Amino acid sequence: MEKLLPLLTRLAITVSSILLLTPLSCWCSCETTDQSLTLPDLPLEHLKRYLNTFDKVKQECQNKTELLQKISQKDNKGCWGHESHCTKENRFQTPICPGSHTGWVRNKESQIETFYQQADFGYIKHQINEMKLMCEPKLITDSSLECTEYLRFCRGRYLMLDFRDLAKRHERIRYHMDVLQKGQIQGYCQLNETRLKSQMDHMGALQSWSPELRNFIEATEPIEESNEQCDMFINTPTFAMKIDATYNMYHHFCDFFNLYATLFVNQTHSSVFDRNTQIIVWETYPYDSPFKDTFKAFSDNPVWTLDQVKGKRICFRNIVFPLLPRMIFGLYYNTPIIQGCEKSGLFRAFSEFILHRLKIPFEEPKDNKIRVTFLSRRTKYRRALNEDELLQEISKNENFIIKKISYERDLTFLQQLEVTRNTDILIGMHGAGLTHLLFLPEWAAIFELYNCEDPNCYKDLARLRGVYYVTWEERELVYPEDEGHHPEGGAHAKFTNYAFDAKEFARLVCKAATHVRNHEEFKKFHMETLTTTSKDEL
Repeated sequence: MEKLLPLLTRLAITVSSILLLTPLSCWCSCETTDQSLTLPDLPLEHLKRYLNTFDKVKQECQNKTELLQKISQKDNKGCWGHESHCTKENRFQTPICPGSHTGWVRNKESQIETFYQQADFGYIKHQINEMKLMCEPKLITDSSLECTEYLRFCRGRYLMLDFRDLAKRHERIRYHMDVLQKGQIQGYCQLNETRLKSQMDHMGALQSWSPELRNFIEATEPIEESNEQCDMFINTPTFAMKIDATYNMYHHFCDFFNLYATLFVNQTHSSVFDRNTQIIVWETYPYDSPFKDTFKAFSDNPVWTLDQVKGKRICFRNIVFPLLPRMIFGLYYNTPIIQGCEKSGLFRAFSEFILHRLKIPFEEPKDNKIRVTFLSRRTKYRRALNEDELLQEISKNENFIIKKISYERDLTFLQQLEVTRNTDILIGMHGAGLTHLLFLPEWAAIFELYNCEDPNCYKDLARLRGVYYVTWEERELVYPEDEGHHPEGGAHAKFTNYAFDAKEFARLVCKAATHVRNHEEFKKFHMETLTTTSKDEL
């Protein structure tokens, strides 16, 4: 038996080559004598797929709650889309490609599948399939490091990061590629240095983890809680995040979206959606953002920066280096999207996850009225000079409920999300506020009043989310204040203000309203309202 122990240990390592990143404790309690049940806080359609992913949890909890009894036999096959067994008909959502495929791919099926691989759960599956061990444990309790191609995503167990030098640096750290030096990240495992070096082509601050992991070395002794070299040992699963511009919604939501996608790449344990996690922002500036409440969807703990760990050697039981906001051919930012396709299930799942976790209330549309929200800018540039005239024009339509609002100052972010979630047509000039389109209802339309000669940014984001997109069509009916003056010189359409023809504006709003009114989901709510009203009258 003693001779078999090394072999059994090696076998255990092989079987668990994708190592768990959370403690191996029972997370879902479904005792036969205890009807209480702890399941992740997810929308019902998400929870069904979670239970199908973790069959052991599902079996333990079978018939213990009304929630599980709502899951039909059909739901037993539901999946996200990145799982190896997931068939197309059982995916969370299949994209549609109403546009022509000619000139792009051979046929319509290839067009749909290309979009799925570029911008949906197919991208997640690709990342999972790329995963390789960079540092292999000798024993199952040793350190490990595994990463996807180009080190876009990595995760490790029992790693030590040495931040003592940061205490000596006087400048603030942000987008730096020299936070760690050689040997300041290490694990007690067998490093495949050749493999690690072969993945370092994307050496960018927000493109990969290459600037940090090029400094990885083998530790000379096990990294464990009792190790005297650890000034702090963190048992809580940790996400180390390099983030984009925090005061710009478009850019900061690159971070949140990729953190959500990371949960699926890292989905090896039933506590994947647990909020008992620690987030460390990879900079020494104090973290602040108008959108900081979004982190509450991922963690119950305060967000740290490198300031909380500088001057110390920090040992992590489990640490994840998530997908980054500006990856080459990454997700969300500059995603290469095949023409003619829309409706990424991954983007829809992200929208539903955030709205559910942040408890943003939803009001069903009533009386067949269409709720129009006009984003009024209070900035120096890209203001609609005659917005009151425009709104007066569409107010003639008694089927519109119109709200003019400024997201810059009037409301907290959670209040903004509540407005957005209960909007059918969102109108605004080109700018980061249009990122709210991610949280519109399925039937909604986004009207980018004028794209300021940047035609693809929010059009592509609308395609990814799957909401209808409208923008100004008649150039002779939009009137710039001047040619626009870029701060670095030269004319630029983003650096001026505009007036618009009111009749043409109303026509485009009606175009968006036609889409909303004809959408099956919107009609379903309207019919339910009529049915309820009829019953009440009886």
